[in-house]
Amino acid sequence: MKYLDPKNDLTFKRVFGEHKHLCISLINSMLPLEKPIISIEYQTGELIPELTDVLRNTIVDIRCTDADDRQFLVEMQLFWNESFKSRVLLNASKAYVMQLDKTEKFKLLKPVYALNFVNDTFENSVAMKDEYYHHYKIVNIKNTKKIIKGLEFVFIELPKFKTINRAEKKLQELWLRFLTEINETTEKAPSDLMENDETREAVSYMERAAYTKEQLLYYDKWKIDTMTASSMLETSKAEGEAIGLEKGKAIGLEKGEAIGFEKGLVTVVINCKKAGYNIDAISVFTGLTPEQIIEILKNNHI
Repeated sequence: MKYLDPKNDLTFKRVFGEHKHLCISLINSMLPLEKPIISIEYQTGELIPELTDVLRNTIVDIRCTDADDRQFLVEMQLFWNESFKSRVLLNASKAYVMQLDKTEKFKLLKPVYALNFVNDTFENSVAMKDEYYHHYKIVNIKNTKKIIKGLEFVFIELPKFKTINRAEKKLQELWLRFLTEINETTEKAPSDLMENDETREAVSYMERAAYTKEQLLYYDKWKIDTMTASSMLETSKAEGEAIGLEKGKAIGLEKGEAIGFEKGLVTVVINCKKAGYNIDAISVFTGLTPEQIIEILKNNHI
């Protein structure tokens, strides 16, 4: 049996954007909800203007609302950039604020949960080397039991997830195994996934034979575009590091690192612009403001 990767735009939305019961199962297993989701309705439309094809090729998103009007933003991020945190915060905040279109009473506002799967590692410290599940909410620093409800964020680093061999197969672990173990190299789906009704159904939607020729072409194009964007960023990062090292030899390591970082950002901006990406996309990649990017391009006559 040949399978596709569930982290692709086409396949992720096939499973969780077309089958409500599977989306409910995923969210309930991943989020620490006081009350589980019973039913959902999918939401359409962009919370913020769609920036470019780049974001569409690196981020897969699904929005839904449950019977209690709680909102859930589910994303698959193919690689990590620090500015993604700001994007996630902006999306969730706007979803929360947009409720005022339906009610004028603040007390009636419902919570928004952002569930983000990241196919990359972003917490690299020794203390966090094995931590793949990161839950954020608004708490009092001195007394974390005091919470301002409304916004919660969960980031899951998929590369860090490791299967735990135990008799009880928790649904959270099964869904993470589905996302990390099913791909184009899988010859046989793990028996644990096939023994659970929901993950077995999800695996069936990953069978290559279940897709048309046109869908497979889209799948391959999306994958290639994603790899291209990732490669471009890695190249720009390497060029920036090389410049920093060279400058560091001449004027000292500390100053060299500072210059290297600055030069590296300039290189990323120039390379992105030459590759056809617009100001908004470059801002997402670099964390720079549009004004800073315009100034860099102007100074380099681009």
